Amino acid sequence: MRLVVDEGTVIQLRDMSEEEFYEFCSLNEDYRIERTAQGDILIMPPAGTETGGRNMDLAGQLQRWAKREGRGVAFDPSTAFHLPNGAIRSPDASWVLRSRLAKLTREQKRRFAPVCPDFVVELTSPTDRLSKVQEKMREWMENGAQLGWILHADAREVHVYRPRGVEVLRGASVIQGEPPVVGFALELADIWEVGW
Repeated sequence: MRLVVDEGTVIQLRDMSEEEFYEFCSLNEDYRIERTAQGDILIMPPAGTETGGRNMDLAGQLQRWAKREGRGVAFDPSTAFHLPNGAIRSPDASWVLRSRLAKLTREQKRRFAPVCPDFVVELTSPTDRLSKVQEKMREWMENGAQLGWILHADAREVHVYRPRGVEVLRGASVIQGEPPVVGFALELADIWEVGW
């Protein structure tokens, strides 16, 4: 097992059990921590102000729609999911059908739920390499996500991931949801242009 800090510093560690990893995350709650399928621990610093504002707008829009629509639950970037491949990952925004969440025990819901979200969104930050974000989105799709969006803010692009392929939309001001989030429309103006 390796500890990778912001894709730079690498430290060798002994393997951590799931319980130890959860405790490690709890003790370092100011950081976004993920574990790859290979067991590497990734530590990312808190988001910058611009990215944090964009993330809040994204998560807020998804949350408002999920509350009105009622079939699923929206999650923010601090939520981690335990994927079938063994990775523990956190998307920038996600949505899971309530019927799937209802099958989880209370203890599973209190930790890293063993479920891949039905819909995930990743938002690139100024320090992200698009290729790494694309790799992570492929992992989401391979583990059961039905729809994924990468919001490449500086390029004003939306990379739409479906089980059958990827489409890149350029210059869109709104992106319309499709299964499983039919009816969700993400307004992109405030994500593309930070107005403060």
